[in-house]
Amino acid sequence: MDTQLHADRRQTALVHGGSLDWMPSPERGVERRLLERAGAEVALATSIVRYAPGASFARHTHALGEEFLVLEGTFSDESGDFPAGTYVRNPPGSSHAPFSRAGCVIFVKLRQMRSDDSAVVRVRDADRDWRIDARSGVERALLHAGAAFRVELLRMPPGAVVPSRRVPGGEEIFLITGAVELPGRRRTLQSWGWRRSAAQRQPALTSAGGALLWRKQGHL
Repeated sequence: MDTQLHADRRQTALVHGGSLDWMPSPERGVERRLLERAGAEVALATSIVRYAPGASFARHTHALGEEFLVLEGTFSDESGDFPAGTYVRNPPGSSHAPFSRAGCVIFVKLRQMRSDDSAVVRVRDADRDWRIDARSGVERALLHAGAAFRVELLRMPPGAVVPSRRVPGGEEIFLITGAVELPGRRRTLQSWGWRRSAAQRQPALTSAGGALLWRKQGHL
């Protein structure tokens, strides 16, 4: 069945992913929470995916690529084991047969790369190079960057503010842990919350108790 969920990428979307129901996938033991989707089983999609202990997914090819961040547990395929905190980017045309021995949860984006993108990226937690902004106290760790986009992690201490900013090509954020406040009523993004906006100017982010977030800019 064709699914259209926040499929118009020109429109701002905000989803409290931590409160969504888990939905079954075609493979036993693999469930997902849909954040955006345009298509049937092969679709442009952003999801939170959970593997039960011992679950696996049949070998498949990513015609337009895949990128994911391991949130919990260890995700594995024939190229190795990827523990929590690992960022992986598999380019268009790549294939694998993923599984998880003890179970895991990943934040994953499918079919969102250019066909000529050939970058293979593996960034484990220990490999991150954190850079701190002395004024705000916010730390940043670059995961990957292309000609017109960048993917990074932001670690915000309690009370930190990322000011409103101009971002040609839009911005997408995913809260790994903690919470951030956005301008307006009831605009708190909690753990596993996701926001996508193609607007040229992005709102300020304020963390009351600290937060760790994934951010991608310039790709919309």
